[in-house]
Amino acid sequence: MADFKAIETFLWVVTLGSFRGAAQKLNTTQPAISQRIAQLERELGVKLLQRDHRSASPTPSGRQMMVYAEKLIGLRSEMLAVVGDRSAMRGVLRLGVAETIVHTWLPQLIKSVNRAYPNLSLEIEVEITPDLRARLMAQEIDLAFLLGPLPDPTVRNRLLCEYPVGFLASPSLGLGDATLTLRDLAKHPIITFPRKSQPYETIRSLFNRPELPPIRLHASASLATVIHMAVEGLGIAVIPTDIVEAELGDGRLQLLKTDLHIPPLTFSASWLDSADTTAVERVAHLATEIAEVGGFAGQAPAKPQPQSQPAAKQPSREPIG
Repeated sequence: MADFKAIETFLWVVTLGSFRGAAQKLNTTQPAISQRIAQLERELGVKLLQRDHRSASPTPSGRQMMVYAEKLIGLRSEMLAVVGDRSAMRGVLRLGVAETIVHTWLPQLIKSVNRAYPNLSLEIEVEITPDLRARLMAQEIDLAFLLGPLPDPTVRNRLLCEYPVGFLASPSLGLGDATLTLRDLAKHPIITFPRKSQPYETIRSLFNRPELPPIRLHASASLATVIHMAVEGLGIAVIPTDIVEAELGDGRLQLLKTDLHIPPLTFSASWLDSADTTAVERVAHLATEIAEVGGFAGQAPAKPQPQSQPAAKQPSREPIG
């Protein structure tokens, strides 16, 4: 009788297209994967996979097997979700996160996951959204918190939160409380997100006008670096205001008044639709709840008095896509 471990192994070999990918996903070795597949083929009496030196694809019998494997693994996940003990949720979930989330409510999410699912481990990687999108589609991560949602039929999305973006500067720049125009801002270096990111392209397009002097646009993949540069008076930072509440509160930074509007950053939890996504969906659900209240010990963080930007709006929790 074929067991669930062998069926799950077969499903992941086909889904990922290789024994190596399945071994990484299931946290085991390639020989162990080969042994499980060989055992499953012996028990069924048919060849399920066509192998070459790097990839694996299903045979006609393997394609038939995939239909039942997805149903069985899906039913097992549904059963565990309905009647299973939370402590039974175990394994490793590979989580990719945009840095804005790291600076807001990610620590609270980690605490909540540790409490709710003590046997579930998180492997967290921080990258910009284009890289997170590529890694998710390559199935190198299981869940991504990124600028979204991702418009792909194979991806499930759940909106998390929106953060307004502001122009922030050290009081040492002497920009005062007057309403600043685009020309006023262009006199100073602008510091923002890294190249290839959506915010970077938005800012570059905003200042890319023939009537303005060439913009000095500093980009960094580290928001901590962007904040430090702004505090030191090296330029005007264009980043979410929520991540600099401490600096705004103690006067190291000020929110500039402008006549400009920059779209807020909308973040989503995104994952690939597959038969076994119970752990991913539960962590995404926790993230949605925490993002709605700001993520600081379950309480919304205190907002600085906005001078030019509207307060953050929280989107619907309904999943889309």
